[in-house]
Amino acid sequence: MTTARIDPTARVHPGAVIGHDASIGPYCVIGSNVVIGDGCRLEAQVHIAGHTTVGPRTRIAPFTSLGGPPQSTHYRGGATTLVIGADCDIREHVTMNTGTEDGGGTTTIGDRCMLMVGSHVGHDCHVGNDVTFANSTALGGHVSVGDFTVLGGHVAVLQFVQIGEGAMVSGVTGVAADIIPFGLAIGQRAFLHGINVVGMKRRGGSRDDIKDVWRAYRLLFYGGATFDERRSAFEREFGGHPFVGKIVDFIRSSRKRPLMMPESSGQPAEAAEAV
Repeated sequence: MTTARIDPTARVHPGAVIGHDASIGPYCVIGSNVVIGDGCRLEAQVHIAGHTTVGPRTRIAPFTSLGGPPQSTHYRGGATTLVIGADCDIREHVTMNTGTEDGGGTTTIGDRCMLMVGSHVGHDCHVGNDVTFANSTALGGHVSVGDFTVLGGHVAVLQFVQIGEGAMVSGVTGVAADIIPFGLAIGQRAFLHGINVVGMKRRGGSRDDIKDVWRAYRLLFYGGATFDERRSAFEREFGGHPFVGKIVDFIRSSRKRPLMMPESSGQPAEAAEAV
C-alpha cells in the first residue's frame, strides 16, 4: 500500500502507480499509465498523461503538462512513452511529449535536469543528465542533448539537431546545426563562438585540458587546407584525449544536420580564450 500524500481535489487514475512518500498536490490529474517515483513532489495543477514514468524525487511545479501525444502528423496513436529521470526540477508551464512510432517510440530526460518556466521537449528527444534549460527553451522532435549542457532563454532547436555534452547556447538563439561537445554557440542564428570554458572547469577540466581543446578547436576550424583534411589531422592528433576525444567521436557519428561552424574564417576572439 502506497504511503503517498494525495490531495482530495487531485484526480489519480486507479491504474497509476504512485511511489512511496510521493506528494500529489491540489487539482493534479494523473493518467492510467503513469508511474510516479518515490519522493516526487507534484505541487498543484500538474497534468501527467500517456505512458509516462517520472523518476524518484523529481519536483514538478504547477501548470506543467507531461506525456501529451506528439505534435507530429506522423503519430498514429501508439502507446509511445516519456521517461523522466531522478531528482529533476521541472518548473511552471513545461511541456513534454511522448515519442512516435517511427522515431523510436520514447522521449527521455536524464537525471538532475532543470527545466525552467515554459520549456518544451518534443517527441523522440533524448536529453542527458545535469542539463539546464532556461525559460522558454524549445526542442523540436528527435533532438539529442548531451550531459551538462546549458541552453539559454528562448532557445529554439530545430528537429534532428544533436548538441554535444558540455555545450552552452546563449539566449534568444535558433539552433539549426549540430554543436560539438564543449562548444559555445551564440547569435540569432547560432554559430560557434569558441569553447565553453566555464563548463569545462565545472567538469574538472584542468588548465592543460582547456588549452588542448582550444588547440584542437583552432586546428579543426581555422587550420589550412580543406575541412576534411583538417578533420583527419584533428582525429589523428586528439583521438585519445579525455575531452577532445569526445569531439572526435561526435564528429564521426552519423548526423542529419550539418556541423555548426564559426561565423567567419578569422581567428577566435582573444577574450573568449581566457582560461
